[in-house]
Amino acid sequence: MPSDFLSLGVRTELNEVLKELGIKVPTPVQLQAIPILLSGKDIVVQAQTGTGKTFAFLLPILERVNANKPYVQALIITPTRELALQITTELNKLAFKVNAKALAAYGGQDVERQLKKLKGSIHIVVGTPGRLLDHIRRGTIVLSGLSMLVLDEADQLLHMGFLPDVEQIIKQASPKRQTMLFSATVPVSVRNLARRYMKNPVDIQIESKRITLDEIKQVVVATTDRGKQDTLFKLIDDFRPYLTLIFCRTKRRTAALNKALLEHGYSSDELHGDLSQSKREQVMKRFRDAKLEILVATDVAARGLDVEGISHVFNYDIPHDVESYIHRIGRTGRAGEKGLAITLATPRDSAELQAIEKGIGMTIERQGTIVGEDKVYRTDSNKHHRKQQDTLGRKPAKEQRRSKFSMQESKGNQDKAKRSDSNKSRSTSLDTKRAKPVKEQRKTQFSQNTNPRKQSASRSSD
Repeated sequence: MPSDFLSLGVRTELNEVLKELGIKVPTPVQLQAIPILLSGKDIVVQAQTGTGKTFAFLLPILERVNANKPYVQALIITPTRELALQITTELNKLAFKVNAKALAAYGGQDVERQLKKLKGSIHIVVGTPGRLLDHIRRGTIVLSGLSMLVLDEADQLLHMGFLPDVEQIIKQASPKRQTMLFSATVPVSVRNLARRYMKNPVDIQIESKRITLDEIKQVVVATTDRGKQDTLFKLIDDFRPYLTLIFCRTKRRTAALNKALLEHGYSSDELHGDLSQSKREQVMKRFRDAKLEILVATDVAARGLDVEGISHVFNYDIPHDVESYIHRIGRTGRAGEKGLAITLATPRDSAELQAIEKGIGMTIERQGTIVGEDKVYRTDSNKHHRKQQDTLGRKPAKEQRRSKFSMQESKGNQDKAKRSDSNKSRSTSLDTKRAKPVKEQRKTQFSQNTNPRKQSASRSSD
């Protein structure tokens, strides 16, 4: 079996760049896919992100593109802007060696700027369905000379409702093209797409469980809906991660959780579909440069996110299926590094959790950190946390900082007013029996002197 890229048919110039990038040995998906693609055959590859699939299709494209022909020869369709940018970045690291020019075309970017670039000789276009279709209708991208088409993250393209756009784009492409389909999963909808638009594709399936199970420690932490936010804050304080990625199910929950993190002194930001492209790129740059410690994101926004050094992934909201779970936790434990993935699970999440465990073929370790309405305790080996606060009365518990996802805004404002009134009269109206549980309670929540939220905690107890 070939052990380097030269033996796979990759030219010396590209191989030298790969070595400079630290890529010396092909991954399994590259070993299997590159020779087939260089032969011109269609291909369906089932592989997770992080397996090296991007170079598996970029290298054959660069081998076959002809820089002397001034038109689009390769088109790569992706479901998200982030993935389009990531692929274009990787592409530009190699394209100069074959004098090929590439363009990223996606929504949220200056259309006029894209149009000016397209007036030159662009050989490879990477983009999202909506913006690509817009250019095709304008006549600024012509696919009659297209020889290579890539559908990356095909399952997500269909899941996000892009099938009509994708089909319209394919119909504009040359029928003589080579089609490459890459997908983390291959459900019936993806199979049907391949059947309609591909010619006897070769099937390749890359086993990915080792990435999930061997490199990443997985833990489930029991909590409640009401105590989930406090549980997360406590875990962040305990682990003190280098770079943290937190997943929420919706844009609204993503924004709300990020706001809560900022209010408590954490260095965090959010990533979701409502952000402008310039803001998204700014957030990603800060996170990649480690100027941002915590990134709260939706599944869709984090598609294709590839950042070195993510040490912890938190599933603040449990994912709906095993594929999403694998994709989420796959953001850590990369390039031979170990990672930790923590899922916050409430009693209502039991069905999803069982489905995930069945899908990955293992029972995930449980840890007993619970921050609920009446108690705060941790049952791991850290002795200073092994203290159950059963003495906390119900009324003091009502006064503790509440999760922003567990009550109506109006009730939150009422509670805030009550706490303010209570603070003003505390010296004269609060007896010592009541003050002691509150003190113990806050001590449990903010147990480390170096806690980044110490000042916020102090202000709330003034």
